[in-house]
Amino acid sequence: MEPFIKHNGAVLPLNRVNVDTDQIIPKQFLKRIERTGFGQFLFNDWRFLEDGSPNPDFILNKPGYENASILVGGRNFGCGSSREHAPWALLDYGFKCVIAPSFADIFFNNCFQNGVLPVVLPEETVNQILEKAEANPGYQLHIDLDGQRVWDEDEEIVSGFEIESFRRYLLLNGLDDIGLTLERDDEIATFEANRSTHGGVLTGD
Repeated sequence: MEPFIKHNGAVLPLNRVNVDTDQIIPKQFLKRIERTGFGQFLFNDWRFLEDGSPNPDFILNKPGYENASILVGGRNFGCGSSREHAPWALLDYGFKCVIAPSFADIFFNNCFQNGVLPVVLPEETVNQILEKAEANPGYQLHIDLDGQRVWDEDEEIVSGFEIESFRRYLLLNGLDDIGLTLERDDEIATFEANRSTHGGVLTGD
């Protein structure tokens, strides 16, 4: 997993509340066993018309938003089922950060496990970002995880954000649960070696 320290990127304003995981990555695309390749199906039912052509009314298909890497949405982002494929699809498409006034708990946790930074900002600030991004395709934000701060080019938007220190540590160092365990690989190897030396399985009388 790549570390997340600082990121500058264009904003995709997804001005909708209760965006659920089946809208982020519809269930018919969950057959892949890899974590990659889901980006092409991100928001599939919104991005494409029934004939498979791009939906010109969906924000991601409008000029100026195609290279966005920061998604800004409404309340309760990532609700619905617990599928981990949702942050996989966002990351595979190119989104590094999702900003919203609130997130569904399981989606929020899954983001940290997959290198996507979920940032909770006050709803008033989120609405200001949405308005600026809708009026100015290509509008950019700067995100500093180490300093826990978000701002735009002219600093009309400046906001701190809270993040649990342990989760912050994991993202700054690019660690998921497996990576965190492997940080103690030497200790684990020593324990296993000692167990083999002193060994055997304890049995009852």
